[in-house]
Amino acid sequence: MNKLSDTKPSWKLKLAVAIAAVIVAAFVANSFLVTDQTFAQAGRKSSEKQKKNPNASGDPNDPQNQKQDPKIDKSIPPSTITIGTDIVNVEAVVYNKKTGGVIQGLKKEHFEIYEDGVKQEVENFSTPEAPVTMVLLLEYSKLIDVLGQGTGGFFEPGRVEVLRPAYEFVNRFVQPKDFISIVAYDIRPTPLVDFTDDKGKLMQAINLLIRNNPAFTESNMFDALKFVLRGGVGDSVVLEENKSEKSEYAGLYEVEARTAILLIASGLDTFSKINFDEARKIVENSGVPIYVLGIGNLFMKKYDQYLDPGRGGNISGIPFDRMTMLQAQNTLKTFSDSTGGKYIPITFPGEIPSALQTIQALVRNQYSLGYTPSNTRKEGKRRKIQVKVNLGDQIDPKLIVIQHRQTYVEAKEKK
Repeated sequence: MNKLSDTKPSWKLKLAVAIAAVIVAAFVANSFLVTDQTFAQAGRKSSEKQKKNPNASGDPNDPQNQKQDPKIDKSIPPSTITIGTDIVNVEAVVYNKKTGGVIQGLKKEHFEIYEDGVKQEVENFSTPEAPVTMVLLLEYSKLIDVLGQGTGGFFEPGRVEVLRPAYEFVNRFVQPKDFISIVAYDIRPTPLVDFTDDKGKLMQAINLLIRNNPAFTESNMFDALKFVLRGGVGDSVVLEENKSEKSEYAGLYEVEARTAILLIASGLDTFSKINFDEARKIVENSGVPIYVLGIGNLFMKKYDQYLDPGRGGNISGIPFDRMTMLQAQNTLKTFSDSTGGKYIPITFPGEIPSALQTIQALVRNQYSLGYTPSNTRKEGKRRKIQVKVNLGDQIDPKLIVIQHRQTYVEAKEKK
């Protein structure tokens, strides 16, 4: 993403809006389905987290997984647990299927972990007792502006679907000692603010996006996820004293704290350098839960019947056909499910507080478990993780739901 500016929208955006206006005029008489979303509410409790192990990512030789970035705030709570080089970390949230309430107060002996059906020894265990470290990853491109036209009104660009929940998250749900980084992406990811517990600095970053316009139509989500997990070189960090054109950004692999990503996006990817399979491997192996607020849902509900392939399902050359939109939603769900996060599609603004409350309850009630795989194979194959909780007669086992990362890809030994 280039530097943000207050310039007027380009002729391409004007053309996109004009075409969108035709769509709205043609379909304004059509009613659309509104689905009420209800989400579980639960009390909050903080948690302690051992260090994420880069070697469990499937690429122990990756230099991005080895270097330490001095920009990470040293006041982030350090790890108190020493782990082996092959440890696999699993974050688990346990809740009652019937009531939706998070089950707290569990101990190590209540958990069992299986890898490919073989029981593993739980070596590391910690309970929710520490603040969280999160990346707020925001899609910020002309693509979502076009996507939002005709649903939010012409005086409310589509990017408001991203910025409204981002604002609510920072304003209402960030707590003292939480460390948050904000990264926005279009053609490339741009760190707006590095990990900080300064809510004022976070609000400045959101307001910066509100005052500006996206620079590109491209929306490269896969590259952005790789960036926030593994780190890399990004455009200059806004709101920091260092205004250099490029800057090092340490990914979540480097952070010694309980970590998570809140992704607010459509799920569309235009032309990332990596493909879906590569992105999936990276997020699966990270051990970092990805919580998703999916946008573009109102667009789908309103115009779904008109977006069949071959019926002109595009706006200004952007393929908003039905299959593309469904694949985008499926991608978001795959990333969240495989990492132990949660995917929540947002249709109307009134759903945002409930959705954020649900995500906060899950993030702050994760049990951290770690094990060393008994299988020493190194062929780059995918392994399945299963977590079980045994509470005896305290609760019906059928009512226990365990949310955790589902898979990871083992390291591949170089020949």
